[in-house]
Amino acid sequence: MDATYVGIDVSKDRLDVHVLPSGDAFAVARDGKGVNELAERLAGLKVTAVVVEATGGFETVVAAGLGGAGLPVVVVNPAQVRAFARALGKRAKTDPIDAAVIARFAEATKPVMRPLPDAETERLADLVARRRQIIEMIGAERQREKRASARTRKSISRVVGMLEKELSDLDQDIDDAVRGSPAWREKEDLLKSVPGVGNVTARTLIAEMPELGSLDRRQVAALAGLAPWTRQSGQWRGKSFIGGGRATVRSALFMAAMVAARYNPVLKAFHQRLVTAGKPKMAALVAVARKLLTILNAIVRDKKTWQPA
Repeated sequence: MDATYVGIDVSKDRLDVHVLPSGDAFAVARDGKGVNELAERLAGLKVTAVVVEATGGFETVVAAGLGGAGLPVVVVNPAQVRAFARALGKRAKTDPIDAAVIARFAEATKPVMRPLPDAETERLADLVARRRQIIEMIGAERQREKRASARTRKSISRVVGMLEKELSDLDQDIDDAVRGSPAWREKEDLLKSVPGVGNVTARTLIAEMPELGSLDRRQVAALAGLAPWTRQSGQWRGKSFIGGGRATVRSALFMAAMVAARYNPVLKAFHQRLVTAGKPKMAALVAVARKLLTILNAIVRDKKTWQPA
């Protein structure tokens, strides 16, 4: 029997649905009633994957509703779908066409099923994301302060004070959330047992990489965007690059890698070997971040704290 793939284009008010290989196409409202109607309709199809794009939050209710109904939901990167559409020569763009492209993307790439985060993990992810936004706003205000007039600097100072107070409150909320969950508290303690990993890195991984500990080292590196892309053609060999994946997780790991390269005995020696061998400093730091993630993945998987040996 042919595998069944469902592509859903999510907009503010409705969901356009395309089913392959049957080619069925229809739309439902993006509300509780519409999601329930869609779940019932798909339940009898023995669906292989239901694929939606990450669309800034509109997809959350859909993914949660269909996932809660026992359907295999995957949220994919919209940039990958757009690149796939260009490869197909699809220039027209309407919601039904987008749903068909998403279904064809799922059929061609067979995205890996991963468990959806529960409500508590989503709440923690929201808090961590908001903390990151507040820090960015403080940084932007500090930059404006450097070239502001005396009167404007007073305004900036008031705004920074307010943002710092909000940052403190968010840190307390995040701490309460982590410490209030035995599972999260255990995972945080495991992650922080590694020299170089602090509260921010540990909580970012808990919130934004719940798969940690359930994947192999290659899968977890790809998920964080730390797996190098090989670039070669014939006799030509280009530099490898990293990218894609979860940028916020990668940023947190880079910060931890910079600390670990100085204070973690194992990763410090690893970093020094690479630099001594002529590896560019940034490439060596990327390698440290990737090795750190591999260590953290194993620690969470085995539920054993850091062992330097």
